[in-house]
Amino acid sequence: MRDIAKGVGMLSGSIYYHFDSKEEMLLAVYQEGERRVAEAVDAAVAGETEPWRRLEAACAAHLRALITHRDYSQVMIQTSPREAAGAAEAHIRELRRDYEQRFRRLIDDLKLPPEIDRHYLRLLLFGALNWSPVWYRTGGDSPEIVARRFLDTLRKQLEV
Repeated sequence: MRDIAKGVGMLSGSIYYHFDSKEEMLLAVYQEGERRVAEAVDAAVAGETEPWRRLEAACAAHLRALITHRDYSQVMIQTSPREAAGAAEAHIRELRRDYEQRFRRLIDDLKLPPEIDRHYLRLLLFGALNWSPVWYRTGGDSPEIVARRFLDTLRKQLEV
């Protein structure tokens, strides 16, 4: 808390004027990160109708938002609901479930062989995309190209 307060030029106790607890502050940062990433994904898929292109647009928007809003997205990606207490834990679970529902719907719309487990496909995509702060380098392939290559690799193996 002292580091955060120092970073914004206030006394550490002053933070509690705005937030009642560390968990409440964590929740506020998580909510803002989820809002920013969700808005980007929703805007990206809005005009697209073809299922694979919708998923590609969502993956690209997710990746771009993670890169653009690193401070928020790191909290969103790395915070387990169990790290928060009480109401904050439940709220983070709900936010995560609501966000991931977008990708559940997008993956449900894909024509895939019946033996493909869509749950694990979603986890695979999130794992690759959410690890991007480690491997992504500015000046390399754009998020759109990365998303296209990820999905091209999967699509060749998954299409019926």
